[in-house]
Amino acid sequence: MNATQRRAAAILAVAALATPLVLASPATAGQDPTAAPARDAAKLAKKLVSETTAKDAFKHLQKFQAIADSAGGHRAAGSLGYDASAAYVFTQLKKAGYNVSYQKFDFEYTETQAEKASVVSPAPRTLDVKAMTYTKSTPVGGITTGLVAVPVDADGTTGCEPTDFATGTFTGKIALIKRGGCTFSVKQQNAAAAGAAAALIYNNTEGALSGTLGSAADGKIPTGGLTQAEGSQLAADLVNGPVTLKVEIRQLQQIRTTNNVLAETKGGNAANTVMLGSHLDSVTAGPGINDNGSGSAGLLQTALELAKSKDKVRNKVRFAWWSAEENGLLGSEHYVKNLTALDKNEIKLYLNFDMIASPNYGQFVYDGDNSDGVGAGPGPEGSAQLEKGINDYLDKKGIPHSGTDFDGRSDYGPFIEVGIPSGGTFTGAEGIKSAAQAAKFGGTAGVAFDVNYHAKGDDIKNVNMKAFAINIGVIANAVGTYAHDISSLRKPVPFVPTTGEDNGSGGLHDHHEPTS
Repeated sequence: MNATQRRAAAILAVAALATPLVLASPATAGQDPTAAPARDAAKLAKKLVSETTAKDAFKHLQKFQAIADSAGGHRAAGSLGYDASAAYVFTQLKKAGYNVSYQKFDFEYTETQAEKASVVSPAPRTLDVKAMTYTKSTPVGGITTGLVAVPVDADGTTGCEPTDFATGTFTGKIALIKRGGCTFSVKQQNAAAAGAAAALIYNNTEGALSGTLGSAADGKIPTGGLTQAEGSQLAADLVNGPVTLKVEIRQLQQIRTTNNVLAETKGGNAANTVMLGSHLDSVTAGPGINDNGSGSAGLLQTALELAKSKDKVRNKVRFAWWSAEENGLLGSEHYVKNLTALDKNEIKLYLNFDMIASPNYGQFVYDGDNSDGVGAGPGPEGSAQLEKGINDYLDKKGIPHSGTDFDGRSDYGPFIEVGIPSGGTFTGAEGIKSAAQAAKFGGTAGVAFDVNYHAKGDDIKNVNMKAFAINIGVIANAVGTYAHDISSLRKPVPFVPTTGEDNGSGGLHDHHEPTS
């Protein structure tokens, strides 16, 4: 623990919440070796689901809120707020009896200092702009210049080819570019090559556009995101004559150090390691209580209840709280990159829980078998079985659910890339709830699943306790089941294609900032 973490832990008076963990792995002598794992799994799963409550997990959310309140309003990786959050989680797990460690890595810290845009002429109005992560900065006070729309190419894309930018037309101007066809990075790089002073990329679907350019090296000019409505209106205004904008986008970028928090049972067969994770960091805009204090708190409370159960687990259970997810899945990428071939082989599954208490929630389960046929393909072999396990649990509880695409926008992405079966749940971010989804899950159609996504309002009031409880049950059931029995990963799952407007697939229905 470094000095900052020790200081943060002391300031926040971190206290132990659990009792020591008793861990072992062999089945009791005399038991049927094929029946014992399933029987013990069912028993432990039932116990954990019963005893791991949203009420208890909410206490961790209150701690995360208190940390943010004392640390500038956020818990972003590389900040005191994150270090204090990590120290809190570390201490609870250490007191509970887990083997706990920090995994340190360096990363590019970003903090938006200004994101303002307005129409100067012909009709003055304010625009809601979101600075893209790793953007270049305007001077203090911003720039005032003309707006030029990038035309739609023959293939239906905008700004993806250098030839989309007419020579001389964009010099010193702000390029207005529609989302789609290629990454935001490519679009602003082409605009920069054409001499543009800045780029505004507007959405091609409903909702705000918070995106990333991928890395600091990729950022070439100040770049921000606009809603579809605002971008379309600006494009229409240009048809009627010149438009002048004032834009100020500034972002602090510097190398900082942060830590993942890793905890595992002292017993259990390491050759059959089951792993669950959530990201612990917030964005700098707010305290990040739903995103992703909710997944972190649910995971933490389940781990503490496992410790209290004193159950002798057969399989090693490993929990992870990732850092710098909001900067590009950096914590989970660092972890997976440093796994040996043996390490990868030993991890039999990874379950991810990112935003599990969205106020206008939908209950989404990652589509491991690609039965929805939307977006990315299926996960590695075993992912379909993980999806089925979650769906079966929800079905037994009578809880409606739908699939959501493995689009790589959260910490399961690096695990999928190396062939580790993955799954998890998600309750929605900036995507807009459809009428079909409102009919299925309740809530309000035409409103974002989380209206406070990546905003100051993602605080202790931004939590749907029903969704929180449902997904904590999913976590507890998975931990109890897979701690003893992973045989279901080898059982065939019938492929049944599904369709419907209630699924959660699509980039804007997932969490991490998109790159395109």
